[in-house]
Amino acid sequence: MNKVIIASAGSGKTHRIVIDAIALASSGRFVLITTFTNACELEIKNKIIQILGYIPQKILVQTWFSFLIEHGVKPFQGKLFNFDIKGMELVPGKSGLRFIDKDKNPIFWGENNFLEFFFNKRTEIYSDKLSLLVLRCNEKSAGLVFERISKCFQHIFVDEVQDLAGYDLDVLELIFKSTSTVTLVGDPRQATYSTHMSKKYEKYAKSLIFDFFNDHRINFCIDIDSTSLTKNYRCNDLICNFSNSIYPNLPHAESGNITTTEHDGVFVIDSLDVEKYLLKFNPVQLHENKKSKFNPQFQRMNFGKSKGLTFDRVLILPSTPMKDWLVREKEMGSAAMAKFYIAVTRAKFSVAIILERKLHSKVKNVPVYSFSDA
Repeated sequence: MNKVIIASAGSGKTHRIVIDAIALASSGRFVLITTFTNACELEIKNKIIQILGYIPQKILVQTWFSFLIEHGVKPFQGKLFNFDIKGMELVPGKSGLRFIDKDKNPIFWGENNFLEFFFNKRTEIYSDKLSLLVLRCNEKSAGLVFERISKCFQHIFVDEVQDLAGYDLDVLELIFKSTSTVTLVGDPRQATYSTHMSKKYEKYAKSLIFDFFNDHRINFCIDIDSTSLTKNYRCNDLICNFSNSIYPNLPHAESGNITTTEHDGVFVIDSLDVEKYLLKFNPVQLHENKKSKFNPQFQRMNFGKSKGLTFDRVLILPSTPMKDWLVREKEMGSAAMAKFYIAVTRAKFSVAIILERKLHSKVKNVPVYSFSDA
């Protein structure tokens, strides 16, 4: 039976994957663990090494893009083209620009122009076309791509599945229909990245990807588990409750962190007190981008790159949508919600959110940290 596990932040989903993969490998099965980012790939490898001291030969850990190139395109690329792929170009939007017309509209190459559509001039494949090229290789080889994948890997784990999009879902469908058993794990609240921006399956983008699995659970023989990974072992109860309020309609996480310190919970802090707060508690500053007004003398990281990491304390430099949600209860867009949730749930003990003093009285259910009270 294939499985989709909907996990909460800090619930140990990567640990769960690693433990299950080790058990399968020890029983003689070949296992693939794939995830979107290089950082997550490294985290998975490190966890296996922490447990065993090495990575078993029967376990392959690689990013989703590497998996698609190595096992989706290269084995049967001769059915479509006869040159070497020099790598991949990671594109932020739509690739294959042909020209800009007189009205300044971008005109893109169509798939009939195979080389220009899929590859840049260095014969690097465009990241947004990679999963589609896998499907084309499978069509030209009469299904041999996914037949081969299922022979290579008896079990496939996909971590951070909420990062997949567009034609990736067609790739997953064919893996589901193969003889491999599949386990997908992800958190709809942490959908900050996407493998590519695509209009295909747009209604299932980011956090809505789990609707795709729910809609196809019978055809794909999927068991959807939304209860086994809901305990957040990272965040204390105060932080956990606050993070639940960001996504009130999703299953709430329960805290598994019972450790207490001299400074626990979620606070608003005056923008004039930031330096003093940094000196006293040494939190990691989490921010939107390089334009944010962080203190360069203390550790800092943008919201997206902090995903999957754990810190004792964080100091959040909120974006405008985050501030509006705090002071006006104005609904955030999906991207801001995911970033805010990720930032809040990085902390074990305390979260401080910078806010101008004039807005403090408008914030409900979040205390203001004052040094005079400390």
